[in-house]
Amino acid sequence: MSTEQRTANGDPIGRLRRDDVQPEPPTSPALKAVGGVAGWLDDRTGAAKPVGYLMKKVFPDHWSFMLGEVAMYSMIICLLSGTFLTFWFVPSAGQVVYDGSYLPLRGITMSEAFRSTVDISFDIRGGLLIRQIHHWAALMFIVALSVHMLRVFFTGAFRKPREINWVIGCILSMLALVEGFAGYSLPDDLLSGTGLRAAEGFMRSVPVLGSYLSFALFDGPFPGEAIIPRLFSIHVLLLPAILVGLFTAHIGLVFVHKHTQFPGPGRTNDNVVGFPVMPVYAAKAGGFFFIVFGVIALISGLVTINPIWAYGPYDPSPVTAGSQPDWYMGFADGALRLLPGWLEFTAFGFTFSFNVMIGAILLIPVMYGLMAVYPFLEKWATGDDREHHLLDRPRNNPTRTGLGMAGLTAYGVLMFAAGNDLMAIKLHLSINDITHILRAAFFIAPPIAFWVTKRICLSLQRKDRDLVLHGRETGRIVRTADGRFFEQHEPLDEYTLWNLVQHDDHEVLQIEAATDAHGVASPTARKDKIRAALSRFYFSDTINPVTPAELAAAHHDGHGHEAIEAAPQGELSADGSRPALESARREPPKRP
Repeated sequence: MSTEQRTANGDPIGRLRRDDVQPEPPTSPALKAVGGVAGWLDDRTGAAKPVGYLMKKVFPDHWSFMLGEVAMYSMIICLLSGTFLTFWFVPSAGQVVYDGSYLPLRGITMSEAFRSTVDISFDIRGGLLIRQIHHWAALMFIVALSVHMLRVFFTGAFRKPREINWVIGCILSMLALVEGFAGYSLPDDLLSGTGLRAAEGFMRSVPVLGSYLSFALFDGPFPGEAIIPRLFSIHVLLLPAILVGLFTAHIGLVFVHKHTQFPGPGRTNDNVVGFPVMPVYAAKAGGFFFIVFGVIALISGLVTINPIWAYGPYDPSPVTAGSQPDWYMGFADGALRLLPGWLEFTAFGFTFSFNVMIGAILLIPVMYGLMAVYPFLEKWATGDDREHHLLDRPRNNPTRTGLGMAGLTAYGVLMFAAGNDLMAIKLHLSINDITHILRAAFFIAPPIAFWVTKRICLSLQRKDRDLVLHGRETGRIVRTADGRFFEQHEPLDEYTLWNLVQHDDHEVLQIEAATDAHGVASPTARKDKIRAALSRFYFSDTINPVTPAELAAAHHDGHGHEAIEAAPQGELSADGSRPALESARREPPKRP
């Protein structure tokens, strides 16, 4: 009999032992040791509170959020594999005669950088695999980062308060291109040397200062012996430090702002529905890291990339028109091929090569600069200064989605232009005709892509409205007593209904009069006019979500082909309105 039972039965012993403290089970020595170390660290660093906060941080569970993690894991793999390669790579342009194990290159004079790369590939155990892991991880990093940015853009995740994080992402993406170019230029093979020669020509296209820039970077005439050590320092020290710092700031801001999430049951701008970092999310993230590492290792073991021994050491004489950069620099190469020659002219005693400078020097910073300022431009044009933690469905912002597709189309045209010579050879077409067509497509295709995408989004919005107003088609035909026929529809469940009506109404900004009552012109009249025009561009034809009044009007008499079969009790009120829709517009349904 327990102490409580003895007390209840009037047992005096039970009354005496009523307040006894039950002994706790002994703690294991290992757990005591861990707790002791943790306590010692907390006493000296005060880390328990912030670490506890981070461990309890909730992250939503959606596959698209893994794209950023793929980029982060790929960068980590790059850092680890790159550290391995630095043990044997020699960043020197000094000339040596190769006498290693790869017979076709024996007796050929080459740089120490090229020889050490060949030695890593053939004489260091596992060296070739690590080289390929490093290269494939770099490509995966750029791909994942680019797709992650597309997800952020099309869902509106860059809106307040995440504008700074979007700018950081743009800088990360731009620096990733520079880091990739510096990396594949280090081996000093024929392909990378050709790329460096092209880069030196790009620098010279800068008006007035071009020759000074080239001379300063190469420490004299091309190629010199300073460029490889300098690229090595940039690739191994400078850019990785900046990338890691920006990534740390990016992740830190994600914790500060809390994670965005897609609309759904129980999800609002004030909460995050998902799993805490410990133990669920940490376990999933750790497993996902090994999946990413395994996929990259599998690709690296099966697919050869950058076989420098087949190209040979750099020599300007055998360079052909088939030399091309890695794919992520293809759009800049395509821009160079499309720019007309008449953009080069002479004035004031200087030669201005804008046919080279625009595509090679200006394109990348201008493109990423426009991407970085877009959140602020949209905020100014729409007047939306609220915090957003719920993501948009792309269809619910047709203008933004259309602009994104227009940008992707322009990018695709430039990528195709990078292969205009190969298309001409393989398809037996005139390279001039292909170039002229692609030049026209660069200006014509993006507006068409914008218009088509926006029309598709508006059509999808109309379809959503029709679903909310009329329900789903059941395929059942009902005959009324007076001989009429109609198809019976069924109502939507509250979770589906929430996703279709939860987004905000959009209204065109109304500007004030250009002059006041005394005829004095407003100092901001011109700016307000431009802002109102942009607002009309964004929202003039946007289809807003269904309101409860609209739903009541659609079903006020229950007749016609829109008739909905008997709704659950309480779903339709006496006046024909739908309280479920009203509550859905106010707050999301709770999870069952």
